Amino acid sequence: MEFFCYHRDRPGSLALREELLEAHWSYMDGYEKELIARGPCFAAADGETPVGSVHIVDLPGPAAARAFAFDEPNHQAGVYRDVLLRRWRNMLGRTMWEFPGGLTGGDRYLVLGLAPDRAADLTVPLDQDELIVFGPLLSDDGATWLGTAALVRAPDADAARAVLAPHRYADVEVHPWECGGRR
Repeated sequence: MEFFCYHRDRPGSLALREELLEAHWSYMDGYEKELIARGPCFAAADGETPVGSVHIVDLPGPAAARAFAFDEPNHQAGVYRDVLLRRWRNMLGRTMWEFPGGLTGGDRYLVLGLAPDRAADLTVPLDQDELIVFGPLLSDDGATWLGTAALVRAPDADAARAVLAPHRYADVEVHPWECGGRR
């Protein structure tokens, strides 16, 4: 089962995040084969200050996903203020490492579309060249569409936002993001 995990940083936790960097990477090394995508999100104001972390992972089930999200060292130490953990479906069938555009070059974004009150059919945008990963956020049982999560390469936040049809969502969030992992 695939899961989307977005840890959002607690204000004022940057020093602690930096202190725990090796512990975080070591923890993620244990999930190397299960990861579909990973990486930090940044403040829109400067594009450099970390404000969260995205991990998309294929695990045996919800209990394993909760353990993955909540046993993570930054979460345990209080770096994160909250966690969005949802079932997810990989509609492109690839990992970020298989993105034809590579791991570097160009601006990259996390785009979250939060579902309106009514259900809608989810379709992958026709132009997939800049989509790194794309898929629906689903209820715990995987039956109800709750939104969409995409990692995309785009020239700016407005172009990233355009990968989702705005009329289909109650709200669309766009966060600067980069491919993660050890440097």
